[in-house]
Amino acid sequence: MEISGIVSAIVIGIVIGVLGRLALPGRQRIGVLWTIAIGIVAALIGTGLASAFGVADTDGVDWIEWLIQIALAAVGVAAVSRAKLRH
Repeated sequence: MEISGIVSAIVIGIVIGVLGRLALPGRQRIGVLWTIAIGIVAALIGTGLASAFGVADTDGVDWIEWLIQIALAAVGVAAVSRAKLRH
């Protein structure tokens, strides 16, 4: 993977993490770095799932892939936020 691919994965991860966090109601008790990390992981897993379902490469914007990634990020943010509440 080239440096441009790594940088784009980080940027997309930031966007996905923030959108996933905004999709949840209320306050989440996690920091910015956790949000970015969750977004990056959700973007990677979401791309894999979209490829498995055959919706990763479409003409125009890949809306279904984005929705999968945002949903995974929301689940990840909620899980980490709940885990932090327990400690």
